[in-house]
Amino acid sequence: GAAVSARTAPAAAAPAEVGPIQDLTEQDLVNLRRTIYLTIMSSVGFEECAHKLMKLDIRSGLEMELCNMLIECCSQERTYLRYYGLLGQRFCVMTKAWQEAFDKAFEEQYAMIHRLETNKLRNVAKFFAHLLETDALPWTCLEYVRLNEEETTSSSRIFVKILCQELAEHLGLATLRDRFNDQYMSDVFAGLFPRENPRDTRFAINFFTSIGLGGLTDALRKHLKEAPRRIMEQQMAAARAAVGDSDSDSSSSSSSSSSPSSESASSCLGNWSNSLANTSLYRSSLNNSRACPK
Repeated sequence: GAAVSARTAPAAAAPAEVGPIQDLTEQDLVNLRRTIYLTIMSSVGFEECAHKLMKLDIRSGLEMELCNMLIECCSQERTYLRYYGLLGQRFCVMTKAWQEAFDKAFEEQYAMIHRLETNKLRNVAKFFAHLLETDALPWTCLEYVRLNEEETTSSSRIFVKILCQELAEHLGLATLRDRFNDQYMSDVFAGLFPRENPRDTRFAINFFTSIGLGGLTDALRKHLKEAPRRIMEQQMAAARAAVGDSDSDSSSSSSSSSSPSSESASSCLGNWSNSLANTSLYRSSLNNSRACPK
């Protein structure tokens, strides 16, 4: 009976195949951020910290985690510590991947700068100023700054003010002016020193003058002074071009109408010559009739 019941009992369902487990909590990423934070805060000097962070062997694509954590730790300090700038500089000079990561970090920080308090904003600005003045970070990152009334806020203007003042303090005003006047970098600094719209140009001149860096605006002042003459020359060139087009149109129309007028002139000349011949024949016949006797 037991055997029969065993045969009639349904077979146990086979266990379903379980796929690979996906960790949606990003625990590895959280652990990496914690390790980076503890390493930064516990190191004695920037060289020791850089050595420990390099030993973490951060895989490609996670460079932004270190950049963001470094900037966050820097912003949390009561005053700016050069320790963070030297640490960022060490990573920037290592490989181009780290330069690109800090360049992207600059873009993101500037886009969200209105969320930071004044003290945090000051620390972040001094951090990036250190990277720029040591040429650890390419100056092409300044292309994200567009200095005009519509595209700036009070926070972004404070950020640009502290950044430029720090650069002028460490590089000198003359060197900084030469950097900004570099012809090869004119497209990069076009947003920082706008020339397309006179209103934006005046805004930039007033901004740099108000923060004590009016010497950087010599080229902008010259550009603004010559703007009316350039506009007049452009208008005169456009007027000359319009007159030239109208002259060419009139000359083509006159050349097309010259052929029928010449034909009419030749026909008139032929008729006049025929009438003149007829008149001379009439006069000669009249004289002959008078000469003949009756």
